[in-house]
Amino acid sequence: MDATIQTSSFFWIIILGYFSLVLGFGSFFARYNKTTQDFFFSGRRFSWWLITMSIVATGVGSHSFLKYSAKAYEHGFSSTMTYMNDWFFMPLFLFGWLPIVYYTKIRSIPDYFERRFNPGVRILATIAILGYMIGYIAIGFLTMGKTLEPLLGLDLYTIIFIVAIISGVYITFGGQTAVIFTDLAQGFILIFAGIMVFIIGVNYVGGFSVFWNVLSPEFKLPLAHFNHPANFNFVGIFWQDGIAGSVGFLFMNQGLIMRFMACKSVHEGRKAAAFNVLVLLPISTVVVSNAGWVGKAISIVTPDAWNASTKLDHVFTQVAYLITGSEVVFAFVIAAVAAALMSTVDTLINAVAAVVINDVYRPLVKEKDDKHYLKVAMIVSAGATAVGAVSTIFFNNFPTLYEAHGFFHSTMTPPLVVAIFLGIFWKRYNTPAAIATFLGGALLMAVGSKYPEIFISPFDHGIEFNPERPYSYIRALYNTLVCAGSGVLVGLLTTAPIEEKTKGLTVWSLDKAREYFKGGAPNDRPGEKVLVEWTIIDGKDDIVQFSINDMEIMSADVGDMAYLTDERKWLGGLKSFHSFFGEPHTEDGKVYITKSHMESGMLDQNHKLRTEKEL
Repeated sequence: MDATIQTSSFFWIIILGYFSLVLGFGSFFARYNKTTQDFFFSGRRFSWWLITMSIVATGVGSHSFLKYSAKAYEHGFSSTMTYMNDWFFMPLFLFGWLPIVYYTKIRSIPDYFERRFNPGVRILATIAILGYMIGYIAIGFLTMGKTLEPLLGLDLYTIIFIVAIISGVYITFGGQTAVIFTDLAQGFILIFAGIMVFIIGVNYVGGFSVFWNVLSPEFKLPLAHFNHPANFNFVGIFWQDGIAGSVGFLFMNQGLIMRFMACKSVHEGRKAAAFNVLVLLPISTVVVSNAGWVGKAISIVTPDAWNASTKLDHVFTQVAYLITGSEVVFAFVIAAVAAALMSTVDTLINAVAAVVINDVYRPLVKEKDDKHYLKVAMIVSAGATAVGAVSTIFFNNFPTLYEAHGFFHSTMTPPLVVAIFLGIFWKRYNTPAAIATFLGGALLMAVGSKYPEIFISPFDHGIEFNPERPYSYIRALYNTLVCAGSGVLVGLLTTAPIEEKTKGLTVWSLDKAREYFKGGAPNDRPGEKVLVEWTIIDGKDDIVQFSINDMEIMSADVGDMAYLTDERKWLGGLKSFHSFFGEPHTEDGKVYITKSHMESGMLDQNHKLRTEKEL
């Protein structure tokens, strides 16, 4: 869309009002950042339903609206297939990667690589994960720039600069708790807005029967053709968006991992992931794609109303402008896209800070108090925002956001995804094999990129060769295979790691991970929750004391882990803390806690605590 969409000052009042609300929200939750543990992981306190909406808001980024609307306009209902790949790999995440990262209490994905292998592999993983997240941040900023470009008529990079400043403020000071609670609101907003666009859009073209009948039969197919056209085919999408994209998002997205680590337990994390995949993800496919379907119907039913010169990345904005008929509604929709942007970018900026602090800064600058690392984390968040904004220059060279995102997935995710998978599921996978995956895989990826007609063509599945962007989709398959092949070959030719080295770090030794988490043998006896009043007593030990009867109800023993939260369930665990059961007393319905427990849990004296045994 070359022409600027005309809007009044009222439109911008609504948009700025939304951003102001978000900034205020983030500033409010800065009060919960007492430690780096709070800043990065929110004290591992939240319920599944709160984390679920945060995951949705993170996954359904603003780039999703723009890039899937573009593909939906070009290719129809098959655009949704790129969004449904999480189903294939979710079990491996739920029962493999999630319990490992949670129980081992890793601070970051590179931290896992040091425990599983050595510090050298950690460095390689750190470089890979930072490159991945900075690229993702850049795509997010570029998306918002392209969303607002036809509305403002300003230079694209000027818009990106403004958006980066606004996004960075609340992220820098709010931390993970601010991210989670803003995402809760933004998740509802973007889903509602996406559904609203579909309903209003269908009504705009004359009702559902008109909408359905004007679209060609091929447009309504749920899957693209197997190997054509070159720019959108089933096999290419599977490898690029399914393997490199979805698996990368589940297993190596530090921001997403931090969401799950903010859950109060592994069980809550599993519930959040399962509900997201089974219920919210199918809804999300319609939310992010439907503007493209509506746009195609408009171009057929009312061609005079449709701007034929509309750029693919502007389809969503053009459709929203045409169908809403009201600046208020249009502003709300654009604000929803802004919400999607911020919900994705805030997560990744916070994750970059976590990796830099825990994997780079702490090893170099030791023996500082936690407040020092918290201040540095805020500075790093601001720096990550700036670097992400500058990196948009590279991704703007691609024809569309979809192509930019696809190249990013195909190039950045294979080494790290393969290393994580082999590390989790193959006990023989050792340090030399991990190094070979990163370095050998990267070398072969570069060779394939230089000579695609020689190295990638054997895997092309009959997809035609495009000289401008050769095998842009199928290169994800090649890159994944060479990374996996390098690691497996070296792993088979070298000595297997000693079993002690891998305990608790593979799916074959999760019991050891649970023991590490608790600090002893887990207590799996089923118990019930209890509602108790609380009293502060002097003490420095991290223990809480219940009555003998209350501990029997919970099936808890001295030394077991306890989770205590405000009785108000709607808080989602915001006011809560973890501790250990100490020696019991005789006062039923009462728990003794320390002043530090009260402060970390931000407890309210007027409300009781609901307590349960962990593990």
